Amino acid sequence: MLRTVAIASLVVALLCVAIVAIDILRGHRQPMGVMNFVWVLTPLYSGLVGLWAYYRLGRPMAKAAGKMDMDDKKGGAKDGQQYSDMDMGPKKPFWQSVALGAMHCGSGCSLGDLLVETFVLYVPLVLFGHAIFGAWVLDYLVAFLIGIIFQYYAIAPMRHLGVKEGLKAAVKADTLSLTSWQIGMYGWMAIATFLIFGHELKANDPVFWFMMQLAMVLGFLTAYPVNWWLIKSGVKERM
Repeated sequence: MLRTVAIASLVVALLCVAIVAIDILRGHRQPMGVMNFVWVLTPLYSGLVGLWAYYRLGRPMAKAAGKMDMDDKKGGAKDGQQYSDMDMGPKKPFWQSVALGAMHCGSGCSLGDLLVETFVLYVPLVLFGHAIFGAWVLDYLVAFLIGIIFQYYAIAPMRHLGVKEGLKAAVKADTLSLTSWQIGMYGWMAIATFLIFGHELKANDPVFWFMMQLAMVLGFLTAYPVNWWLIKSGVKERM
């Protein structure tokens, strides 16, 4: 039964990814290029919730960007509407900006974990007698690298920073966010591995990826309050 649920969850997630990707390719592109990748990667772990979030938050951002282009051609925004630097749309509620910040972080984690867990399936790295610990180290390093790249392309254009200063700002903004996400993710995978199943799961098992989906949801929950603080304090840009 668990395997059936796992396969169903993965199939739904991939369908949601395809729907978002097709919608973006058909013209609903985000005003900030890196957010296209964020929205495509988010449903990998969140499935239908991620798809709902895209249509609730992501697609309106693309429409607002398109409207901004039209307004520019006509001589400015109508009705005195104010646009934010990030999405070129009406300023959204703070909780939505925090959610976008957390999802931005989670997309880097998702891509990093997908690459690393596939790699260690064939080239395992054993640490303290467990392959899962070695995978966690690689997960963190690769996710951190991808996260910094994603964060750089979010912060540098908004602040008009050069490469050096942009990378510094990206590291400052993403380190705590990514670490908090990984803590939630590792916490669930530790529970699944050592308490629920009593053994390490392999990446060629759909149950493993289903557990990873749940772990990423936990990662979002642990990263959300950290992103709230980072954005509120001005360390991270509001999206």
